[in-house]
Amino acid sequence: MPTAPPAVQEQPRPAAAGAVQPRIELSGVSLCYRLAKQRIRSFKEYAIHFMKGSLSYEQLWALRDVELTIHSGETVGIVGRNGAGKSTLLKVISQVLKPTTGSATARGRLSPILELGTGFDRELTGFENIYLNALLLGHSRREVADAIDGIVEFSGLGDFVRAPIRNYSSGMLARLGFSVATAWLPDIMILDEVLAVGDSSFTHKCEERLRGFHAAGTTVLMVSHNAAAIRHNCTRCIWLDAGRLLADGPTDEVLAQYEGHGTDPESRRAGHLVVNG
Repeated sequence: MPTAPPAVQEQPRPAAAGAVQPRIELSGVSLCYRLAKQRIRSFKEYAIHFMKGSLSYEQLWALRDVELTIHSGETVGIVGRNGAGKSTLLKVISQVLKPTTGSATARGRLSPILELGTGFDRELTGFENIYLNALLLGHSRREVADAIDGIVEFSGLGDFVRAPIRNYSSGMLARLGFSVATAWLPDIMILDEVLAVGDSSFTHKCEERLRGFHAAGTTVLMVSHNAAAIRHNCTRCIWLDAGRLLADGPTDEVLAQYEGHGTDPESRRAGHLVVNG
């Protein structure tokens, strides 16, 4: 797994006067994981294999030659089967992973929700985790103090906000994580299957907030296996398969291709690339 510092740059060189730079640019992005072929159970066993020179690895390409440009104010859905590279793509954009080849640039403040409970301490209360998560996102204590009442109200957790989050359901974690991440207006919002959990009333509140972000010029990237959620919230859609970008264009057109190709790998690879107009 890549361990080098992230390649995503938050402060790229200034653009020429009058030029409008995209929020997100990916150029030839590929990412490869090295997987050990041996099943090594301890550090001692690893050291023995290492000294003998018998360690061997196989390559797993999670992303291959991805070219992508996303502008301010776009709400982009990302679809694909399990293992297609959707979450890996979001992690590259979020600076969690460094691409093996190519470059990735994100301009502005990122607010990612990549996994439920990321940045939370299960032994702390919901109230304490609001501070912890917001500080990790780069906000000051003063900013959190000013926003915390609104965060608790939007989450709808009520008195549960004083309970340790180890007692929370997945839906409650999603409520808390989304409420913290969206309490401030970001330049780029990244959501990985967040709208798939929680009840319908909270999902409706989330969608209303996302529409407000869209109107304010925030760029939103959303991964979901729910085609209806992608169709309802996104004007543009990206289809990934086996780490490659197969289609990129209007949501209805890309979803029609994705849903029409089923699950057969050969038929998926026969799809044509949709180019944005």
